[in-house]
Amino acid sequence: MQRNIEADLISWKTSRRRKPLLVSGARQTGKTYSLRSFGKAHFKNVVYVNFETDQRICQVFDENISPEFLLHHLEIYFNQKIMPAETLIIFDEIQACERALTSLKYFNENAPEYPVAAAGSLLGVALKREKFSFPVGQVDQLNFYPLRLDEFFTALGESRLLQEIHSCYQERRPMDQLLHEKAMQIYRTYLVVGGMPEAVMIYAEDRHVTDATEINHAILDAYVADMAKYATPAETTRIMACFDSMPAQLAKENHKFQYKVVAKGGRASLFGEAIDWLLAAGIVTKCENVEQASHPLEVFKDLSAFKLYLCDAGLLRTKAGMTAYDIIAGQDNLFIGALTENYVANMLTQNGYPLYYWTSAGKAEIDFLIEQDGKVVPVEVKSREHVKSRSLSMFCERYCPEKSIRLSGRNFGWENGIWSVPLYAAWLI
Repeated sequence: MQRNIEADLISWKTSRRRKPLLVSGARQTGKTYSLRSFGKAHFKNVVYVNFETDQRICQVFDENISPEFLLHHLEIYFNQKIMPAETLIIFDEIQACERALTSLKYFNENAPEYPVAAAGSLLGVALKREKFSFPVGQVDQLNFYPLRLDEFFTALGESRLLQEIHSCYQERRPMDQLLHEKAMQIYRTYLVVGGMPEAVMIYAEDRHVTDATEINHAILDAYVADMAKYATPAETTRIMACFDSMPAQLAKENHKFQYKVVAKGGRASLFGEAIDWLLAAGIVTKCENVEQASHPLEVFKDLSAFKLYLCDAGLLRTKAGMTAYDIIAGQDNLFIGALTENYVANMLTQNGYPLYYWTSAGKAEIDFLIEQDGKVVPVEVKSREHVKSRSLSMFCERYCPEKSIRLSGRNFGWENGIWSVPLYAAWLI
């Protein structure tokens, strides 16, 4: 499948200041597949090292991590010639070999002509738990996410419709109503299938959401298995409790994460580290409350209030037990608002925005605040076409933002000074 991340990989390959590349992200987001496909397309050959499936190779790194020594032994072990600039060396599951992570520093300092890309699904967890020495300043970093909605359109062969959405966004004109309805239907399908590459691939082949749901269930099970593998039994219990509470947390009218929803008597001292584990693993994303909606938002954070979103809307839908019919048929469902908000959080995160939200004494809440060119932009999310909201009006009266965005089931347009953007175009923000 075509991934947007390939453009970033090409930029890394051609950069004159290229350093070893360190790729991170939640498990099953396509890191290995994308790196190997990239290597096959843009290099003469690829030397692929997986430290999790072949732990014997770690012995080489335990002995010596100078590039000269490693290149010599890797050539013999894999029976491949490693050529400067022409061979891509991939270190996969690098969290399973700390010395391999350290070796990136020496590849950068002593052998920059050899392109090295390293990937790790639980690298953030390993760095925190094992106190690994991170090669600060010696690597380029890239984060992998599930497929964004535009990539989903492309995977389904809807490139022309995607281009029309892009044109309407740029020109600020409405979509043809028939095309708008088609795009909304594909968006709803994305909420069901999600963006995990294997689930998208299966759906693109047979167009059966049941098969995609089975894949998502398997991915959720794999996440739970990782919790047991990379944490102590006591930690695992708390991590799983936080993870299992995600649908209930978002189903509340107030989506603020509450420890008491995880367990009776729950508190930050008990579950704080469990949330840190989920964040480090890339499984959840944090959206932080701000007491004042002014630039820079980071300095106005209320550290005691935050929301958590799952890394993929399809995984959340699966974990919550929502049926495909609930979403694709446009049925009213109390959880659809939470699922829609999670989807928007995913799109904004993939576009590089730190996530913030604003509340006012329990009377108003803006789902997301983002910063563009030093200006705070409120982003309101509505799951359907009904868009009346006192919160956005209160926010605009207080802060007078230059621009406000409302994402909903409505077509492109201007309404009372608010830029109306259909939910299927959230990836363009």
